Amino acid sequence: MRSSIGAAIIIAALSTVAPASADQLTGAGGTAIYPVLQVWAQKYQSKTGQEVNYQAIGSGGGIKQIEAKTVDFANSDKPLGHDDIAANNLVQFPQVVISIVPIVNLPGVKPGELVLNGDVLSKIFLGEIKTWNDPAIVKLNPKAKLPATAILTVHRSDGSGTTFNFTNYLGKVSPEWQSKVGADTAVEWPNGIGGKGNAGVAASVQQTPGSIGYVEYAYAKQSNLVWTDLVNAAGKRVKPSLASFQAAAANADFSGVQDFYVILTNQPGAQSWPITAATYMLLRADYDAAKNKAILKFLDYALRDGAADATALDYVPFPAKVVKQIEASWAKTLKVTP
Repeated sequence: MRSSIGAAIIIAALSTVAPASADQLTGAGGTAIYPVLQVWAQKYQSKTGQEVNYQAIGSGGGIKQIEAKTVDFANSDKPLGHDDIAANNLVQFPQVVISIVPIVNLPGVKPGELVLNGDVLSKIFLGEIKTWNDPAIVKLNPKAKLPATAILTVHRSDGSGTTFNFTNYLGKVSPEWQSKVGADTAVEWPNGIGGKGNAGVAASVQQTPGSIGYVEYAYAKQSNLVWTDLVNAAGKRVKPSLASFQAAAANADFSGVQDFYVILTNQPGAQSWPITAATYMLLRADYDAAKNKAILKFLDYALRDGAADATALDYVPFPAKVVKQIEASWAKTLKVTP
């Protein structure tokens, strides 16, 4: 991951988006997919010579760039509705399943030692639970040594599909959250500080004792962050793991929906991780067929050959049946196949 293309992607993520040159593909968007997309890009270049320059600027930024025709493809953890897709001449399909975890900074607490439920998590981010030894947290963690430390919440400062799915989950488990804050790529947070991208939230939590944030699981795992368990829709305590992500993803059914629009938060099942999401690629139907063909070759490689890399990083690749549905949609919506 420290290869030249990895460095190129990191540099691009810190700069403004520039149009793609003839010898490279340019994408922009969500940061949640970045760890695995970096691996895909590196291996694809080694195999084909084709450079893929991905700018991790957040889902909101990626959507704006593909709408402005500044990039070849975009990524968003929030699926767009059909009206937005049609109005901007876009095509949308899922690429992989991501997972979102709460992360904390409490001295002496190790990953998975604490458990939270949706109600408590929502009250923390609403600012109603203010210290780590609040009775509601103690009740869930009777054996933990919880300090009287004040809680500082950390959220995304940029337009983020990770934020959309996190707030969508909170809205499903808390009517109060839904009525006061709601769900979107950017919301009016009741309190806390912001960090740019998953990496920014992770860094802020790492640097701030008493803090809590939310990131894609690959960031938590690679950075050795302290994540919490969660109580899922079935009332079971679950750990973030490939098995719990797969259990939630197993509920995804794209066969009867338009534009592959599916929200996977708070899925049923005793083993399901409650904050799981499909992350989507956006292409333009009005781009030159040769350009879209080149993009699809890379994304098809990622769907098929890149499945093992996704699994290794605890993303959930789609089964062959869904991959075939995605590939079949390209011929209809883009009039081209890889």
